[in-house]
Amino acid sequence: MSTGPTRKHTALPKAQTLIEALPWLTRHHGKTVVIKFGGNAMVNEELKAAFAQDVVFLHHAGLRPVVVHGGGPQISAALDRHGIVSEFKAGLRVTTEDAMDVVRMVLAGQVQRELVGLLNQHGPLAVGLTGEDAHTITATRHTPEIDGERIDIGRVGEITAIDTGAIEALLADGRIPVVSSIARSQDDGDSGHVYNVNADTAAAALAAALDAETLMVLTDVEGLYEDWPNSDEVISRLTASQLEKLLPELSSGMVPKMEGCLHAVRNGVTTARVIDGRVQHSILLEIFTDEGIGTMVVPDEKGES
Repeated sequence: MSTGPTRKHTALPKAQTLIEALPWLTRHHGKTVVIKFGGNAMVNEELKAAFAQDVVFLHHAGLRPVVVHGGGPQISAALDRHGIVSEFKAGLRVTTEDAMDVVRMVLAGQVQRELVGLLNQHGPLAVGLTGEDAHTITATRHTPEIDGERIDIGRVGEITAIDTGAIEALLADGRIPVVSSIARSQDDGDSGHVYNVNADTAAAALAAALDAETLMVLTDVEGLYEDWPNSDEVISRLTASQLEKLLPELSSGMVPKMEGCLHAVRNGVTTARVIDGRVQHSILLEIFTDEGIGTMVVPDEKGES
């Protein structure tokens, strides 16, 4: 008995999945998408492998992915090994000169190398760089305000300029840039030369400077909740102005992510999305399916403020 019809039947759902992706493939072809890699996806081996597959899929589907990463858990572990206490103020890591050496080593020498290696299992695609390279990210010392007083948290940077030249050249060459969230000092007389910058903020600034179609921020939650902790209902879509009103009520961990989304859509990025990095292939589900997952932020409609 022939098994032909049976084989066709079992393969049909795969074909339907591909066809569902077609309008999204058409819409996003040739567009730049900046992805902030973080949370559980950075430390779980299966999620890391799935993330690399997703990014390579985007590349082969005709998009131009750019990956930006931090490395909070890895930095904390390395600081512990060096006998340096991890301290946070205003939601930011206090970064002494000694801590900065460790941060730089972990981000550029460990996290980035591993991610580049995972991507390059699929071909000669990924190239790692930090914000120091080719003046990609420039920063000045950030002094947050606590209780009306400016405090010194060391080598933590506030981004002052982005130069996309190196990233654009890599994209034009068919590569996938992987950017560590370290910035050069804008002060040539600064003996420290580099700053630790928030990776969510760096991803948003790069997305705006690259005129990206989309900023995607991987998190360890399903998205932005409607009324947390009273409800676990996720807001699927909101405008920049709606988000701005919500910002004061958000948990400290979500603030830089959502501020980044707000900055992106107010500076030319078409959509910014916060998605659950604990879900395998969440990037593909968000970009190539009708339902999508997570929370999408869009620019204000004309007349809205």
